[in-house]
Amino acid sequence: MVRFRHLAATTTALTFALILLGVYTAAMGAGLSCSAQWPFCDGGLIPQTWPSFIEWFHRLVAMITGFFIIGTAAGAWKYTAQKRIRGAATLALAVTPLQIVLGGATVFVYTPLVQVAHHAAALVIFGSLVATTLWSYETGGAPDARGADATAGYPSDD
Repeated sequence: MVRFRHLAATTTALTFALILLGVYTAAMGAGLSCSAQWPFCDGGLIPQTWPSFIEWFHRLVAMITGFFIIGTAAGAWKYTAQKRIRGAATLALAVTPLQIVLGGATVFVYTPLVQVAHHAAALVIFGSLVATTLWSYETGGAPDARGADATAGYPSDD
């Protein structure tokens, strides 16, 4: 359970950093600089201009964060029977594909409605991960709903 809590906290922090990076990307007007090219941008793997690098880096961090969200949701189901933790982590995972589609839509349909939907989905994911993290720290290593030790079967920190 200890490692799950750390994973949930790391995923939450990554998601927060991704949101800030997304805001910076939008504020710099860099959101359209790579167009539909991924992982390439400016004709190569490493972008040549600062705006292109910002957008490319935002997409890279988004991909990494997506994998962390998958791991957090899987960990919630494997290491806790707490319905609220599982539910919050599952909600974050369920909204992630929508967020990916909305992120792609911002490249092709750069309208306020699409931008608002993209930001709203990010906040739902972030809020769900905050809840997952806080609730996992609240439960500590207490027995789960099945009566078993919540840390049973999980590698120790030793």
